[in-house]
Amino acid sequence: MVTTGFVPGPTAAPSRSLWRPLNPPVPDWAGQRVWVVGASSGIGAELALALQRRGARVAISARRRPALEAIAAQCPPPPPDAEDPTRPMQVMPLDINDAPAVASCCDALVREWGGIDLVLWVAGIYQPMRAQNFELGVAQGMLQTNLVAVYSGLAAVLPLLLRQRAGGIALVSSVAGYSGLPQALVYGPTKAALINLAESLYLDLRASGIGVYLINPGYVDTPATAGNDYTMPALITAREAADATLSGIAAGRFEIHYPKRFTWWLKGARLLPYRLYFALVRRVTGA
Repeated sequence: MVTTGFVPGPTAAPSRSLWRPLNPPVPDWAGQRVWVVGASSGIGAELALALQRRGARVAISARRRPALEAIAAQCPPPPPDAEDPTRPMQVMPLDINDAPAVASCCDALVREWGGIDLVLWVAGIYQPMRAQNFELGVAQGMLQTNLVAVYSGLAAVLPLLLRQRAGGIALVSSVAGYSGLPQALVYGPTKAALINLAESLYLDLRASGIGVYLINPGYVDTPATAGNDYTMPALITAREAADATLSGIAAGRFEIHYPKRFTWWLKGARLLPYRLYFALVRRVTGA
């Protein structure tokens, strides 16, 4: 097995423990075995490519095989002395709403790699919705894909991580989960649930040496946001989002949020009394 960077460090003195990273840092991505779920476009695709450039062993999953193969085709040829010079990126099509398929895919990776060092769960769907255009079917689809399917992933990977007593899982949520926002009648609650889930996972898993990473992007230029009919403040590229994500994981942070000039504003806004918060959101968004 490849030696993982996701291992707990030595126990620190109590006076220093509050200043240590909340997760085991990752000093080097080379050789790390990373499964990116939701890698056919946007942040997931850029994460896969960024990890491959850093020397990680990468498997990518999503429903659409052609899209995954197009991502894998962007990888430069590996060096001749690479562990697997014929396959720099492993393509594993998967419907995350099919729990047995998720488990089967995880098992196949373990047979191939001997273990998994990091699962990056990026998969999710976004559709703007307000009370005035509420659609139950669309809402149920978002709840299933953005939240329920995550538990299928946990059912597959948690036993492995607990056996390894090492490794990590990163959940991509959103700043839309911080507090209520216009257009986020369903999307926002699914992301708020992921924030709560990541916090609970951290409390359960840290003592076992397992990292838990909560990724909260702001506005990122992806196919999911391309249909927004309003100005998106502090919009960044998917590649910038991927680089910020990997930098945060490498540093051992629990919450990784970006771009800071936008996310810190939202963090401050949610501390306001509701009367002020609602007034501020209405003024900024025109809702």
